[in-house]
Amino acid sequence: MKWTHMLSKRSSVFIAALVLAGCASMGGDRSVRSTLSGAEQVPPVKTSATGTGTVTVAEDKSVTARITTQGINGTAAHIHEGAAGSNGPVIVPLEKTGDNEWSSKPGQKLTDSQYEAYKAGRTYFNVHTPQNKGGEIRGQILPSGGGSY
Repeated sequence: MKWTHMLSKRSSVFIAALVLAGCASMGGDRSVRSTLSGAEQVPPVKTSATGTGTVTVAEDKSVTARITTQGINGTAAHIHEGAAGSNGPVIVPLEKTGDNEWSSKPGQKLTDSQYEAYKAGRTYFNVHTPQNKGGEIRGQILPSGGGSY
C-alpha cells in the first residue's frame, strides 16, 4: 500500500514537472485571431465579404500572420498600425498565397514602437479591393484580452 502511494506521488510530481517544462518552452508567443468585416472599416463599407486573420508575434518581435477571406477578390492585404476607429500606416505587408489567403513573409519583424502598438491593441488586419482601395474588410488585433488565443 505504501509503495503504490509513494509511486503515485512521484508520478504526480513528474507529470507536473513535464507540464511546467512544456509551458516554459512555449515562450511568449501567442496566436491572436481576428474577424474581418466591412463594418470595421473606417469609414464602414457595406459588403458581404468576411475574413479571419491570425497573427503570432514572437519574443524577438518576428511576425507570422495569415488572413483567409470569403466573398472578396482582394488586391492587397496588410497589418496596419492604428487604433479602432482610425486608419494608420502599413507595418506588415502580406502576400497572396492562395485564392483566398494572404501570408506574411518569413523574417518580418516589428520595431519596438510597433510592438508596443500591437500589445496595446492598436494594430489591425486590412484587405483592399479595386472597389475599396482603402480597404473592404478590417479586423482589429487585440492580443490583451480582446482577441482569441
